[in-house]
This record gives sequence, C-alpha cells and structure tokens, in this order.
Amino acid sequence: MTDEGMDRVRRVLAQQLETDRLVGLRDWPVAATVGPRAASTAPVPDPSCAVEKQSKLAKLDAEQVKSCTLCELSQRRKNTVFGVGNADARLVFVGEAPGAEEDRQGIPFVGPAGQLLTKMILAMGLRREDVYICNILKCRPPNNRDPAAEEIAACSPYLMEQLSVIQPEVIVALGAPAARTLLQTSESIGRLRGRFHDFYLSGSSLMGQPIPLMPTYHPAYLLRSPGEKAKAWADLQLIMARMNLPGPGNAAG
Repeated sequence: MTDEGMDRVRRVLAQQLETDRLVGLRDWPVAATVGPRAASTAPVPDPSCAVEKQSKLAKLDAEQVKSCTLCELSQRRKNTVFGVGNADARLVFVGEAPGAEEDRQGIPFVGPAGQLLTKMILAMGLRREDVYICNILKCRPPNNRDPAAEEIAACSPYLMEQLSVIQPEVIVALGAPAARTLLQTSESIGRLRGRFHDFYLSGSSLMGQPIPLMPTYHPAYLLRSPGEKAKAWADLQLIMARMNLPGPGNAAG
C-alpha cells in the first residue's frame, strides 16, 4: 500500500474511533498521534439564498411566534424557542419541545440533551452551524411533559413554515412526538426508526415531492438509556449514506 493509501486508512480509523467515543459506544479517546479530526464535510451554501431564507425565518419568528398566544403554554413561558442554525441547511433536526434551559435561553437543545445532540452532529462530520435545529412546540410544556394534541395543532404550522422555507434534503425526527406529528402516525419510535419515511410538506402524497425523514431516538432518551446509542448511530449512518457524507463507514474509495 502506498504512503497516501496508509494516510487515508489512518484518517478513516481515527474518525471512526472519535465517532464511537462521541456517541458513547466506546470509552477510550483517540490517540494524539493518529491525526486531527477531519473538518466539516458540509458544502458551502449559496450566500444569497441563505440570506433570503434567514430573513424569512426571522420575520416568522418576530411577527408570529414571539407574540403567539394560541395555546396556554404562552402564559408560562420565559421565552419562545424558534430554531437555530443554517437557514439553508441540507439537514434539519426536529425535537418535541423546549426544556427548562431552552426556555431560559430561547435556544433549542442547549441542555444536557442538546450537548449529546451536538456530539451526534459532530460524529456525522458536521457542526451545529451546518444544520438547522428546532422543535414541534415553541414553548416549554410544564414539567417537560409530552406535547398535548391541542398544543401540537396550534404550533405545528410554524414548524411546517420553517421546513417550507429551509427545504432540507433530509429531516431527522428526534423522538416519538416529533416522528408521530410529522408522519401523522401513532406507531412507536422503535417501529419507526431504522428506515426512511416520505414526509410531505403539503400533508398529502398527491402534492409535492417527499422529503426523506428518519425517525430516531431523542437525545434525552439516550441519556437515560445509553444502551440504545448504537441504534441511534446506525440511524445516523443511514442519513450519512443518503446525503453522501464521507464520514466513518462511508468513506469513498
């Protein structure tokens, strides 16, 4: 094998070990002699398109979401939690609702579950700023309970508008409430995960092209059930292959 080939093998092995460590499959760190972690593999977005989309999202947030009183959650919130990330993202993560820290800061996924989600994104060879992260609900339910049907009905149009603006290549539904809402199903997350589903922004397969949607476990669940991290990582690898991200296990050549 040539020196170039050996260098490629070392880089792939280094990224695999780092990925396993980040998602909790192994506990050992990567040896410093193996080499630095690869840079983000996300393509450079069209600046003008990204600016236009960001402007539309900011207007939706400022003019509708921040002042929303469509359900009782508006009476309890400290802040609305709209979304964060790249408005022209290829990949969007959708959770169920903000938690206490998210309600305090007005930013999604910044608590312990958010820290794990960041590690999952890094393990895919991406950064938080490469993707877009949001929730079904924009206000925190009391005691972090699951979203109620009337809350989802009131708030989900905002999510659909976000997705309509971003037009991602792939959507990741984090947890059962997000997956069930987007796919309009009552199936368990255990039965839904592990394969792509067609998601239609119009709500109908008769209108528009589907967006591939991958349901997987919510990071908060993975913190409580670390034995399920391998399944979540398998779901992420399917996404990486679908999007042609040259991460561990999907290196070209």
